[in-house]
Amino acid sequence: MTKNVLMVGWHPSAVDYSKYPGLTAQMLADGISAEEAALAQEGFTARTEYIHSVDTAADQLTNALKDTVFDVVLIGAGVRRNDDHFLTFEALVNVVHEHAPAARIAFNSSPKDSADAVRRWV
Repeated sequence: MTKNVLMVGWHPSAVDYSKYPGLTAQMLADGISAEEAALAQEGFTARTEYIHSVDTAADQLTNALKDTVFDVVLIGAGVRRNDDHFLTFEALVNVVHEHAPAARIAFNSSPKDSADAVRRWV
């Protein structure tokens, strides 16, 4: 049976790259695409929900969780590890808890290890 994965993170245009020396919007987008492709090759159905602002993040995730039952929801490091987004991270965890209570919650450390994070929980 196919496992559904939702990866949640900042849209590449919404990231303050001054906090991530050496990372560019293109590198972020390429890393996320590569991880989606790696998961697809392993039989997962993976998609990314890009969040655009702290004001809309929780609503975006709520909407993304409505139509599909997800086995794993991954919340990206850019949300989780940035102190400026602590409250956004907290809100997203609670959205997953409320709207996808059976889903495992995973966390990556960069756009290049999302598939590893997912594999830990399936």
